Amino acid sequence: MMRAYFVAGTDTEIGKTWCSAALLRSAQAAGFSSLGLKPVAAGAEFIDGQWQNEDAIALREASSVRLAYGRHNALCLKQAMAPHLAAQQSAVSIDTDSLLRELKRTMAESGADFCVVEGAGGWRVPLVDGFAMSELAKALALPVILVVGMRLGCLNHAQLSAEAIIRDGLHLAGWVANELEPKMSCLDENIQSLQQLLPAPMLARVAWGQQSLDINKVLEEQ
Repeated sequence: MMRAYFVAGTDTEIGKTWCSAALLRSAQAAGFSSLGLKPVAAGAEFIDGQWQNEDAIALREASSVRLAYGRHNALCLKQAMAPHLAAQQSAVSIDTDSLLRELKRTMAESGADFCVVEGAGGWRVPLVDGFAMSELAKALALPVILVVGMRLGCLNHAQLSAEAIIRDGLHLAGWVANELEPKMSCLDENIQSLQQLLPAPMLARVAWGQQSLDINKVLEEQ
């Protein structure tokens, strides 16, 4: 039976992709076949005849089950901006029903033991009117791993994100403290505060320059 998680973040550019790819590599090292998916990505380059996103490429490369690029990243938008705006810029209509069907089909047909589905931006980033990234996560009904970018403001952003995830009826499996700056002021104290404030365990602390993550504690939380 597949173990699958939705990886969300407190913001954009806080390490969701790095953490997701590290989990995939760790799963493979532990003997699991792994699949990384980035259903929606904004910001792309034209590679091998199609638009491709660097985060989706990283997840595909970290997966032991490698499919055609478009199955790892069903919706790739050219402009690096909020998905609903990027879609408007490119005159693309986002069909959320089709997106969900394709995502679920890929997960079911992959045969992978371990799957990571990475969101785009933060929890409430809109895809279309009335449908945010959080709605995609809710439709998949996966436990959520929240990546907290350790920087000024993280206490507020992490608590609000955790509250929204739980309010949406999803299980917050845990969170990852990702050090974004080599010398953040009061880093240890901020992490200690988050351990007290967030209603889920800290699964990992990613030090500045760290290269891998241990999957064992993640699997224990499911």
